[in-house]
This record gives sequence, C-alpha cells and structure tokens, in this order.
Amino acid sequence: MEQIEPAKTLTREISCDHLVIGGGWMGLHCARRLAELDPDSSVVLVDAGRIGNNAAGRCAGFAIDLAHNPRNKHFAEDIKGNNEEYEINQEGLAYIRKSVEELGVKCDWSSEGKYHSAATAYGEANLMMFAQALDNLGQNYSWVDKQEIQSITGSRHYIKALFAPGTVLLQPAKYMHGAARALPRNCSVYENTPVTDVEYSTKPNNSNSRHICQTPGGAIRARKIYLCNTGYMTKFGFFDETAIPLYTFASLTRPLTEKESTILGARQTFGVIPADSFGTTLRRTVDNRLFLRNVYSYARNFKPSRSDLERAKRMHQVAFERRYPDLAPMGYEHSWGGMMTLAQNNGMIFGELATNVYGTGFCNGTGVSRGTAFGKALAEFALGMSSRTIDILKARPAPNRGYPKLVTELGVRMTTAYRLKKAGLEV
Repeated sequence: MEQIEPAKTLTREISCDHLVIGGGWMGLHCARRLAELDPDSSVVLVDAGRIGNNAAGRCAGFAIDLAHNPRNKHFAEDIKGNNEEYEINQEGLAYIRKSVEELGVKCDWSSEGKYHSAATAYGEANLMMFAQALDNLGQNYSWVDKQEIQSITGSRHYIKALFAPGTVLLQPAKYMHGAARALPRNCSVYENTPVTDVEYSTKPNNSNSRHICQTPGGAIRARKIYLCNTGYMTKFGFFDETAIPLYTFASLTRPLTEKESTILGARQTFGVIPADSFGTTLRRTVDNRLFLRNVYSYARNFKPSRSDLERAKRMHQVAFERRYPDLAPMGYEHSWGGMMTLAQNNGMIFGELATNVYGTGFCNGTGVSRGTAFGKALAEFALGMSSRTIDILKARPAPNRGYPKLVTELGVRMTTAYRLKKAGLEV
C-alpha cells in the first residue's frame, strides 16, 4: 500500500500571486492551470483537510462524458444543454487524461465505459428516455440484455442495461493525491489549512494590493484569490443563502476473498449507474472491493447528521442483499457521505466575483469531468483567455436566493424520501 506523507500545513505568513482555496476537482485543476499558464508567478493551493480525503476523493470515480440530468425532467429534449455538457466534460476528461499520460499520475485508469442498468420495468422506461437523448445527440451506445448484464455484474438483480462507452473509471483519491504531488514547481500546497477569515483588499486597482487570508497557523497575502470551495463559497461573502447542501452516501466492502470472488462470478471491474438517479450506483474496483452508493439527505450547516449516515448504511445493506444475497452478510468496511451543492434555480457560479476574486461552484453533481473543466476554465478566464467552455459557463444563470433554510430542508427531505420510494427496487 502506498504510504501517504504527512501534510504540509501553513505555519507562517506567506505571499503569492494566485491563491486557490479548496483542493477538490475544481481547485486542484485551477491551481495546475494557473501554474502552467503563468510559470513566473507563485501559486498556492490550500485545503481545509487532506487532498483526496474529501468528498472529491471519496466519490464513485466515474469520469463521465455525458450524464442525464436528474434535476431536468426533459433532459432528452434538451439538445443544446446536453451538447454543452458534453463539450465541457470532454475538456475535463482530456485534462485528467493529460495528468495520467504526461505527468504519470496513477489512478487505476480504465476506459471501460459505464452501464446504465435497470432492475424493473420502471427502470427500463428510464433507460429508453436516456437512449432518446443519446439518439438526439448522435452519441454511441449499445443495449445489453439480461443475461449479459447479469454476467458482467454477477447479480441477478438487473434485467437490462445501456452501455455508454465514453466514461472512464478511476480511483479518485489516488488520482487527486498523485495530481497534487505532480503540480508544477511554482505551485505550493498546504493541507489541513482552513481559511478562517478573509480581508479583501480595499485598493483592488493597486498593483501592490493584497487580499489577506487568515489560517490557524499563519496568513496568506494574495494578489488574486480563486474560490473553489463549492457551497462554502457562501461563507466568503458571496451568494449568501443560495446553497442547498446535499449529501449522498456510499459504502465499501473489504477486499473479497478468492472464495467470495468465485461466488460473485462477475467481471474483474465494472461500473453501474442506476436507471433512476435515486437508485444504487455500483462498482467493482481494481482492488476487488464492492462499492455501493445511494440515499440523499439535506446537510444542515453543511454537515449530515449521524442519523442520516446510519439510515444510509441500512439502505446500503438492503441494496447489497438485493444484488448479492450470498455475499451481503459480509457487510461493509467503510461508510461515508460526501457533499454536493445545488441551487434553487439550478444556477452555478463562474467568473470574477469582485476585483481579483474569482470563483466557480455549484457543480450540481457529476463533478469529476465537469469540476475539472470548471477549474481549468476559471484559471484561463482570470488570465484573460477565452474558450468555448468559458463562453458556456459565463452564460449560465447565477444561483438565486433560496427559500428559508427550514423550508428548504423540509422540501429536500420530503422530495428525497419520495424519489427514494419511487425508485423502488432500483435502489
């Protein structure tokens, strides 16, 4: 097992040209692009925890080219929106691939695609709608019958699937750790370094002015700041009361034994996306573990409750028993939650928020390819460049102010409970 070196934590006052706050998919690639494009500058990337040991590093590891939008009931007809998403995701995928091929970042990269799989007639109907969207976009896919998808997954739970070839499977924490260590030499990384206070420059047009960010162990004086900390951006003076923090939960088994692998009888690795977005995501990983993800919950004050996690773990066990009744008694080795941020109007953040303060966020899920492209584009935008992705993101609506928090929480909990029940055996 690879040894992870101790975190380098800020313990003094420093100055830099570019300060990126948040080491997820957006922040990591924003910092990398800034350092590449402005090699004579100093770039600093800070994260409140360890890069890779966060929601970004604990995701399912699907680097997608196109996903149906669970918040858009008419995604099959939204040709313009889906084409734009495809372009953005392709740019993000290409940038990740460059890390793997040119920088030597190890991440169990596998261009094996994904299976949108159904367990019920309701799920099959959802697959037909997804196929309609792919037809409208001229995208390649193929149908997988019951016998084949059961052979691939080793589970009798599935009755039909749609194979989408453009997705890459990877180990997200491994990638993020490696990519952070492969950043250009003019980029410094500080982990376990939360920004606790910001004093924005009162003379933004002065070339010598600096924004001052306080951390527990020191301070950072930055000419430009890049907020890539998703919903926490609202704690930095921008887009107050717009974030709808939503957690989704996952569980991971220990590595299967040889006997258990024989019982499973599945392909060595695979990735399954549920036909209904509130169903269960499933992976068999390179290190021979089973990963399951389902259940969404509102995260009051950006943190889930212990009861939310325990409820998710129970549902994960149910999903395990439905798919692999002979293996389910083994249970899980790890269970956790990860946050994604939505807005009432499905808006997103991109651009200059104040003089020399830039930000991007509210990725609304599917964040590996998309988040990478967002961060890369933000760096390019701040340095005066233009691109198709920048034009698309600038045209997106900004997040609007949502309902009062108690109303939002009640609405989210009721909606997620209804969607979970409606998904039925797809969970």
